[in-house]
Amino acid sequence: MDFRIMGFDSPLLNTLQHMMDLSDDTEKIPNAPSKVYMRDAKAMAATPADIKEYPKSYVFIVDMPGLKSGDIKVQVEDDNMLLISGERKREEEKEGAKYVRMERRVGKLMRKFALPENANTDAISAICQDGVLTVTVEKLPPPEPKKPKTIEVKIA
Repeated sequence: MDFRIMGFDSPLLNTLQHMMDLSDDTEKIPNAPSKVYMRDAKAMAATPADIKEYPKSYVFIVDMPGLKSGDIKVQVEDDNMLLISGERKREEEKEGAKYVRMERRVGKLMRKFALPENANTDAISAICQDGVLTVTVEKLPPPEPKKPKTIEVKIA
C-alpha cells in the first residue's frame, strides 16, 4: 500500500514503506539490512514493554499475549543484554472452518534491553501471568567505600 495515495507524504512514512516493501533482492543492495534483522526489528517494534526501577531491583513488564510459559525464552547475552523472546503460532484450521477476518498478531515477539552495571545477572526471575511476563533483575549491592589507607610516618 502506498501512503502517498492516501494523502500522507512524510519522510517517516516513506521510510517505513520502503522497509516494508523490501523484496528478495536485498542481497543485491550494498549495506541493505538482512531479512533476519528486518524480522527482529519488526518483532521488537511490536512488543510493548515497561521498565520499573525499585531500590533493590529492576522489573521488566512485557506483553506476551497468547503465549504459554514454555513458549517464552528469557536469556542474558554478553553479560549485560537481557533478551526476551517468544513466538505465537497460527492456530490450526479445523475442517470446515475458515477465517473471515484475522487481526490478532502471529509471529515472533522479542525485546532486548541493555542491563545497567549494577544488575545481578545471576539473580533473575521471570513469571508469566495472563499474557504479561514480569522479569525481575536484582541489583548488586553498592560497593563499599574504600577506607583511607593510613601510612605510618617514621622519624629518621
